[in-house]
Amino acid sequence: MLEPGDQAPDFTLPDQNGDPVTLSTFKGHHVVLYFYPKADTPGCTTQACGVRDHRADYERADAVVLGVSPDAPKKIAKFDQKFGLGFPLLGDEDHAVAESYGVWVKKSMYGREYMGNERTTFVIAPDQTIERVLRKVKPGEHDELVLDALGGVA
Repeated sequence: MLEPGDQAPDFTLPDQNGDPVTLSTFKGHHVVLYFYPKADTPGCTTQACGVRDHRADYERADAVVLGVSPDAPKKIAKFDQKFGLGFPLLGDEDHAVAESYGVWVKKSMYGREYMGNERTTFVIAPDQTIERVLRKVKPGEHDELVLDALGGVA
C-alpha cells in the first residue's frame, strides 16, 4: 500500500468512452483517485453519485476526480449514463493499476473468498505525490472526507 509522500505511480487506462486517460497529464492539479469494487452496485453508486453531486466543490479545489474499477469500459459507460455521473471512470480490467497502488486485495463475502478492489481513495498533490490515503471509506462519507483533505472547500 502506498503512503503519503510516495510518488503516485503513473498509468494510462481507458475511460467509459474507451479514451485513454493518463494520470501524469493532470500534473499541476490535485487528483482524487478512488478505487471502487464494481460499477452499478449500491455502495459504488452512492459513492459515484456523491462525487457527481459535489462537482462544484471539487472544481473549487482544482481537483480532478478519477474512479477506477476492474470493470470493462462498456459496463462503466452504462453506469455513467444511468446516473449521469459525468466524470472519468476508468477500467482496470487486468487490475494492474489497483495492484500498483496496493488495493487489489483478498476479500470475503458470504464465506466465499475472492480478489477485488478495496474501496480506497488517494488524494494526489499537484506534484504527483500522495498527500492522503483514505482506506475502506464508507461511500456516504467519501466526499466529506476527501473535500476536508483538500482543504475543506465543501
